[in-house]
Amino acid sequence: MDKSIKSHYMNRIDDKLTELPWYVTEYIDSRKRKLSHTTLLNYCHDYIIFFDWLVSEKFSAATRKEVSLTSLEILTVREVENFLSFLEYQLGNTKYTINRKLSALKSLFDYLQNKAETSDLKPYILRNVMAKIEFNSVKETQETIANRIEGKILREDDFELFRQFVAHDYGVQNKSNLRIFRFHEFNRERDTAIVSLILGSGLRLSEVAGINVEDLDVNKGLVRVLRKGNKEQYVYFSQQALLDLENYLKIRETRYEAEKPENYLFIAAPIGRKGKSRRLTPRSIEKLIEKYAAAFGKPALTVHSLRHSFATRYHLENNDVPRLKNQLGHSSIQTTMIYTHLTDEEMRNAVNNMDR
Repeated sequence: MDKSIKSHYMNRIDDKLTELPWYVTEYIDSRKRKLSHTTLLNYCHDYIIFFDWLVSEKFSAATRKEVSLTSLEILTVREVENFLSFLEYQLGNTKYTINRKLSALKSLFDYLQNKAETSDLKPYILRNVMAKIEFNSVKETQETIANRIEGKILREDDFELFRQFVAHDYGVQNKSNLRIFRFHEFNRERDTAIVSLILGSGLRLSEVAGINVEDLDVNKGLVRVLRKGNKEQYVYFSQQALLDLENYLKIRETRYEAEKPENYLFIAAPIGRKGKSRRLTPRSIEKLIEKYAAAFGKPALTVHSLRHSFATRYHLENNDVPRLKNQLGHSSIQTTMIYTHLTDEEMRNAVNNMDR
């Protein structure tokens, strides 16, 4: 990942840590070498919710930053279960999300009990209530997961319809609103290239945001990305994605006033008279996809579901799970197997059509 993006995330993590107890900062620092910056930032958000709940329930100090180790040590199982119920019924978190937040807390408490040491070599806490808390039981077959994804992806002609909507029709739809129309005119080549690249490669959000200009090999239709675990990989993208990327590259420097040292591929629109070029952040990419998806009439579309759309189409046309696994950067082929279930109906129809 590009250093500027990593630095951006680390700055956000450091900002969050100023609002949290000292021992949380120590724990996060201990994990920077092992965990991704996005995971660490999510941990910080999870801890803020937990410590705020402790304060609101008057289990601890007046502010989250002042919550003591003793307060954590005397927490009961019932109190933690009440917190998990708060996540589900007050915040509306799914069982998956609750499990993720519980995992973050378990990791912190394990550090305080089993890894961190005082000056006289004693653990920070002797009693770890989180070790007694069980995760939600969530069992889904690959077919169940596939069915859940089913309604959130693009199919067949929708690929080109959505791409064309981003490139042109969104502007027509908003022609009466001059501000929106002009903003779309300014960014449409960039936005089309982003959508086309995801639909033509299946890249993850962080991978798209982290691409630099020199990572593109337009002759071979390849892009270099950093996958999970900081593994570098060259990934193929479609011919349509290549055409849209080339259209964007033609106007990138002049329209976005890209400064020579700034080599990131996707640039945010300058803000203000002296606005400087800057990398389009992952959140900005998410928001632009959400904007187009809602206007297109498919509000459930996200960057991740565009990735699913690519994978479903790839499997339907090629039926090559090992290569799809490599293209998507999955560590396990079992993860890739969900797309065999997603395309079962299309495969059945294709076979039946042979008799017509």
